[in-house]
Amino acid sequence: MNKVGINFHAILPETITAVVAILIMVFDAISRQIERRVAGALSLAGLAAAAVAVVTLWNHDGETSYGGMIINDHFRLIFAMIFLIVTFLTVLISLRWIKDEELPVGEYFALLMFATTGMLFMSAANNLVMIFLGLEITSISTYVLCGYRRRDTRSNESAMKYFILGSYSTAFLLYGIAFIYGATYQAGANPAATTDLQLIRERIASGHLFSKEMLFAGAAMMIVGFGFKVATVPFHVWSPDVYEGAPTPVTAFLSTGSKAAAFAAFSRVFILTFAGASVGAGMGLLPSLQAASTGALVVMAVLTMTLGNMVAIVQSNIKRMLAYSSIAHAGYALVGLVALNWQSVAFYLLSYVVINIGAFAVIEAIARRGDKRTEISDYAGIGFQSLGLASALSLFLLSLAGIPLTAGFVGKLLVFKSAWAAGFHSLVIIAVINSAISWYYYLRVIVAMFFAEPATGFKSPRLARSLVTALVLAVLGTLYLGILPGRVLDALDKPMAAITTAKK
Repeated sequence: MNKVGINFHAILPETITAVVAILIMVFDAISRQIERRVAGALSLAGLAAAAVAVVTLWNHDGETSYGGMIINDHFRLIFAMIFLIVTFLTVLISLRWIKDEELPVGEYFALLMFATTGMLFMSAANNLVMIFLGLEITSISTYVLCGYRRRDTRSNESAMKYFILGSYSTAFLLYGIAFIYGATYQAGANPAATTDLQLIRERIASGHLFSKEMLFAGAAMMIVGFGFKVATVPFHVWSPDVYEGAPTPVTAFLSTGSKAAAFAAFSRVFILTFAGASVGAGMGLLPSLQAASTGALVVMAVLTMTLGNMVAIVQSNIKRMLAYSSIAHAGYALVGLVALNWQSVAFYLLSYVVINIGAFAVIEAIARRGDKRTEISDYAGIGFQSLGLASALSLFLLSLAGIPLTAGFVGKLLVFKSAWAAGFHSLVIIAVINSAISWYYYLRVIVAMFFAEPATGFKSPRLARSLVTALVLAVLGTLYLGILPGRVLDALDKPMAAITTAKK
């Protein structure tokens, strides 16, 4: 069913998170400084309510609203649940941290909720303009969050680098949207030119375009814009410095939530819109848009995996190591994107979200105020003094490496399997080799924790209940998705079938 008018139910999850953010700001203004438990409780309650709203939309598949700007499909809803999980875990690991750092509470949790609102809009967007709006809502919030520790020069540098380079990437994305809008001009059509993704797909498939060259240029610019947001090579240069300088909970949010949101928009544009569409007869000898974009993504995937893993090997700071690891994992997710299988991409991102936030929760507990203990040498021998934290971090690192019976193994298996079935055999072989290389730097941390002489001055930290809850949920999620992934995969089967039908 196609609804072109106002439909508040269609944007209920986004409305809830935005309203909660505003409420936190209002309470903070009235009380001058909202109590962290109140702000945290409001955030967690809002995220739970938004998750319920997502569930209520499950049986409204295919509906569009607000002039076709918002679409409700299972693709949107599954990614929405991923975003809500990211923010839920981030709030949990932030509750004690925000107190220890003596930072303003209200603005922090409000910014997290606003960033989540933008992420939700990115997955719900059926229009390039709406994708841009969601992306900017998320980006502006995360720019501020990166520099939230205002008296820390590293945090300020992180925010400034992210803002400046993010602005460049936004310019590429906007120019790409403008080129695609111009390329879809069709005399006598209603509308004559469009940013609606469904209409763009139809016009590409029919070959009724104003300029094929303009379409290709727009697609190339959008790849650059999205490539920056997901930190793929050669658009990755911002991420190591930003991840290292940003507060640890913010780094966890950046490396999971904003990356997953960018991949959601990336997938909607390149899998659901451009995939399978080829320009019509008489439009020249250039290859199809699908072939051209796939070729570019294959090159990006190979470079991203290889550089991310190679540079991670030589890092001495664990946050920088995980930053380059995050770059490598973006390359693995691109493998699923190349195979036009968003099911594998969604499962991979869900697994990565749970694992990575769990790892950063341990890093936060060990780093303490000011992120002072983030060198790998600081982890020497902590397995003898803090067995629980060391064991949890070991599980997360082994899952990132892809050990069987963990979420990371199943995620990699799905993306590699989908790419192999699609005929990208060389790409899969390169990905497997890179995955094997990553074992070195993951095991290096585990060896330091359990086999090196204890670091001087280390004392086992007292963990807040909220942080323990986040760690327990992350550990259970890592094991559940690795041992019993069937229900999650079954939930992905229906949208996969719907998209297959749509592409036909």
